[in-house]
Amino acid sequence: MIIAVDGPAGAGKSTVSRLLARSLGFTDIDAGAMYRALTLKALEHNLDAGDTEAIVAMAQRTSIGLTAGPDGGIRVLLDERDVTQEIRLPRITRLVSDVAKVRGVREVMVKLQRKLGASCDSVLDGRDIGTAVFPDADRKFYIDADFKERVRRRHKEMKEAGQEITLEAVAADLKNRDTIDSTRDCNPLKKAADAVYIDTTDMTIEQVVGELVSRIKAPLKRN
Repeated sequence: MIIAVDGPAGAGKSTVSRLLARSLGFTDIDAGAMYRALTLKALEHNLDAGDTEAIVAMAQRTSIGLTAGPDGGIRVLLDERDVTQEIRLPRITRLVSDVAKVRGVREVMVKLQRKLGASCDSVLDGRDIGTAVFPDADRKFYIDADFKERVRRRHKEMKEAGQEITLEAVAADLKNRDTIDSTRDCNPLKKAADAVYIDTTDMTIEQVVGELVSRIKAPLKRN
């Protein structure tokens, strides 16, 4: 069974997807983390995001894997190296949308995500899971929240990770990412026509997960 969870940055989809996968006994596949790993490698090799040919060539020879950690969370492996913590640094956040918008990069990553997702019952979250990666997913959700709430959540997350950043800086970053993600030529962020829209602004994580579980267990209605 494939469950697709899409939505903008800061909406909480990664946390929701991780807990949803755990509650269902499924594998959690964080597509965003995979793009972050590739962005980290580009920075380490001093590649400019505008040099699309070099970025795509690098993606084609890069190994990115996801594995369960001892705490139950997902560990991200970049060429067999654990980069789970590094990919959450601000320098990665600032550039990941620029790398992810490259058509050749998305083609490489979509193939990998399909391979991982098709291997077991999975929950995949990202920007284009329900529209491009798995358009025939068994269940599709679009997780969203008010912009101010998304900023608050992302700021809280970064502060808890020990990163010093202002609300204004987080807001500017999210606004920029929203623009890039929704206007890129290849597989832009958008709600799939058959996805269930969930506004999480006034919901707790537990409430969101519970809502998704109830909808997944309900009989699927096809038009």
